[in-house]
Amino acid sequence: MASAAKKAARSTNEGAVGQYIHAGGKIGVIVEVNCESDFVARTEDFQELLKDIAMHIAATDPRYIRREDVTEEDLAREKEIYRAQAAATGKPAPVVEKIVEGKMTKFYEEVCLLDQPFIKEQSQSIKDLIALKVGKLGENITIRRFARFKVGDPTWTVAQTKAAEESPSAE
Repeated sequence: MASAAKKAARSTNEGAVGQYIHAGGKIGVIVEVNCESDFVARTEDFQELLKDIAMHIAATDPRYIRREDVTEEDLAREKEIYRAQAAATGKPAPVVEKIVEGKMTKFYEEVCLLDQPFIKEQSQSIKDLIALKVGKLGENITIRRFARFKVGDPTWTVAQTKAAEESPSAE
């Protein structure tokens, strides 16, 4: 984990695009995971991570990659809902704010990919899974973007980090 923290600022301009089609072909995911070199991107460990992340996205349907990517509108709406629910219990304002804080943590676990418990190992988050691979492979690894499609669902989930949105190569 300490190794991952040291490498977090390093640029990730290489990587791979992976995909996962769920059994029966009803759900499909395309995900871009970046690393520092194409050598690492071709390793079995990196490819396994890519597949695991795509499978996880298919199973959990996150809306965002990181907490920082959640829109201000979604944050405000969720906080308002949780604040109203907590206030209805008649608890004092400081307690209401603690309740809202706890519910927001749960909200992030539901909608942010990096905060979600990994489907294959519930005691480990996706962020932890990536940190383990960073330590093993010796390079920074980031998830840049993903798209999830489900047959018959008129909506689909497309998410990317805010950093990717600001990058000229994201066009």
